Amino acid sequence: MAKKVLFINQEIAPYVPESEMSLMGRDLPQVTQENGFEIRTFMPKWGTINERRGQLHEVIRLSGMNLIIDDTDHPLIIKVASIPTSRIQVYFIDNEDYFMKRQMEADESGEEYPDNGERAVFFARGVLETVKKLRWVPDVIQCQGWMAGVIPFYVKTAYKDEPSFANTKVVTSLFNSTLKGDFGENFKRSVDYRDAKAELLEKYNQTFDFMELGKLAIDYSDGIVEAAQNVNEQLLNYARESQKPLLAFPGEDYGKAYADFYEAITQ
Repeated sequence: MAKKVLFINQEIAPYVPESEMSLMGRDLPQVTQENGFEIRTFMPKWGTINERRGQLHEVIRLSGMNLIIDDTDHPLIIKVASIPTSRIQVYFIDNEDYFMKRQMEADESGEEYPDNGERAVFFARGVLETVKKLRWVPDVIQCQGWMAGVIPFYVKTAYKDEPSFANTKVVTSLFNSTLKGDFGENFKRSVDYRDAKAELLEKYNQTFDFMELGKLAIDYSDGIVEAAQNVNEQLLNYARESQKPLLAFPGEDYGKAYADFYEAITQ
């Protein structure tokens, strides 16, 4: 039976401008599918995405759940579209407070959003709750981008007893750092959910930023990928020191390398 890989992406071209990460978000699921895996793909519905041009439409049966983050209710909206070139289906996580009318990590004047950490928490829980609703059980979850940084922690704590994720292996891809600021005072409080207790984050710096989120993702992942040529050196060293399986940058023809890595960590 084909193994299942869930791709949780911060960026996917053509819905956002082309970058190393958005091209990987588009192409990796396709080559993984061509290598015999079954796949599902998620990304945030950034406010810059043109829904009409991208032919996004809401999936009513998956929408409508409320996620409580830091004592506030946030309605979860799920949209779906297919990448024109590959017909790969993409699920979009949307919410009026966190994504509609807002750009990826910074506003029009270049100021990073102070609630970026909360947005990552909402995205993580939105994806995992939707996958449960789909009754789809991934063998591997591939996380790409800081927006997916909370996923490994949740899979191994809050969702560890869920049938959808009990045996799932989590892989985190390392790219360049993009965020300059931190996730605000209430990040640890926002993360708190079920067994994902805020006190589990006490070993990290009080002020959570891109580096601390990267360390958190590595600590709770089963494997790490050096996904680009110039990844964050500090996080790459942290991954090496963790002694976890590490896929070194595989170059242009990466499809088989990822496929072999997925097979190896699910043995």
